[in-house]
Amino acid sequence: MSIVVILLLPLAAAAVALAPLNKRWAPVATVTACVAVLILAIRVGLRVAGGNSFVLFPKWIALDGLSALILFLIALVGMTAAFFSVGYMGERSPEAKRLRFYYTNFNLFMFSMLAIPVLVEPTLVWIAVELTTLCSVLLVCFENTRAALEAAWKYVVLSLMGAAVALLGFVILFAALQAAGGGSYTWDRLTASAPGMPPILLQTAFLLILVGFGTKVGLAPMHTWLPDTYSQTPSPVCALLSGVETTAVLYVILRLFSVLRAAPGNFPSSWALAFGLFSAGTAAFLLLQVRDYKRMFAYSSIEHMGIILLAVGFGHQAAHYGALYQALSHTLTKSFCFFAAGATILATDTQEISSVRGLIRTSPVAGASLLVGGLAIAGAPPFAVFLSEFSIFRAGLVAISFFGILRHVNRMVFGRANETAHSAVRLPTSCVATLGLAGLLVIVFGFYLPAPLHELLRQGAIILGK
Repeated sequence: MSIVVILLLPLAAAAVALAPLNKRWAPVATVTACVAVLILAIRVGLRVAGGNSFVLFPKWIALDGLSALILFLIALVGMTAAFFSVGYMGERSPEAKRLRFYYTNFNLFMFSMLAIPVLVEPTLVWIAVELTTLCSVLLVCFENTRAALEAAWKYVVLSLMGAAVALLGFVILFAALQAAGGGSYTWDRLTASAPGMPPILLQTAFLLILVGFGTKVGLAPMHTWLPDTYSQTPSPVCALLSGVETTAVLYVILRLFSVLRAAPGNFPSSWALAFGLFSAGTAAFLLLQVRDYKRMFAYSSIEHMGIILLAVGFGHQAAHYGALYQALSHTLTKSFCFFAAGATILATDTQEISSVRGLIRTSPVAGASLLVGGLAIAGAPPFAVFLSEFSIFRAGLVAISFFGILRHVNRMVFGRANETAHSAVRLPTSCVATLGLAGLLVIVFGFYLPAPLHELLRQGAIILGK
């Protein structure tokens, strides 16, 4: 019943946030629900890591090592984003009505993401993925500016177009299952039936889902919505969008690899290598010319999604482990980067890279966080992304992105302050605490990976290679 409670808690928090109560109730209910979800996700993850199966409804809801890992990441980033929102949204939008609107949609967004890994019926998973779009689009345009509305429109149109392509892929996949003898439409059943599926149906379904959901993930060349969206969305929501929504949707694509590899004559690795390399390469060069630091982190997400797909395309278990380790590292690091970006916005009231200089002097917390985030997401040792990328490869494209990110961050943090620079700024307590916690996780996982987490990564790698 823990999974049911995990799904119900965000809905309950959304109901409290929507009620016309004192504006303090919405953040309190959201933080409480997110902490409880994280505790339950850890309990479930420990059970799965210990070798116990977790099946609530065999054809509907179940968890294995791969899905338990994704559930934990969503819960963890959701908790830190909720804490950061308390101070950030209190400063940026203190009106009670807008806060209730924000936290209601925040919790609905959390519900939609939490549903993705716990569902085992692909059609229901598709519905959950599309709910993430519908539940987050009002957060994307929360600032209610022309640029925010334009970004939200582009986000929803391109995401739903990708959804239609992916839905066609799932329909063809169901037809392939029926041609192989039918049975329940679940991930495990698809893998077991894959050897009897018509190759043309299986390959067509995979390519359609890869393109359709690849649009949602932000794989190049379907990535055009992503930089605009991240630049206009409140930073705590960016942490969710970049940190876990992209990872959760990519998880759905990765689920198909075990299906295709169980069928003779199918080569999903070629498509994974092609899309992964193109995405990583495109983002690496775009990082050199970016002018908005939130867009900079957005391009970095495109790169990291490409690296994960590239690693899966290598086709052996060590690379699969590296891919999931990269997903873990990216989730923790990228959410921290957007928290640092949010702190920088509070300190400077601008997103323009050229307008931020000497941040370490005007706001030491924001400056230090931005520096750590830039080093970590660029893959510098000893942070978690360095180890995950090293476990995959250290290629020229990664070096290009490293210098692209650090070139901008160095000027922002240590550059000479201009005449319009703000005086010293004090950040909200919840923002500082969140930066400390999220930064600690990024650093610790660069040195040490807890045994249960390692076991979930190992189980997930085995699932990808079936």
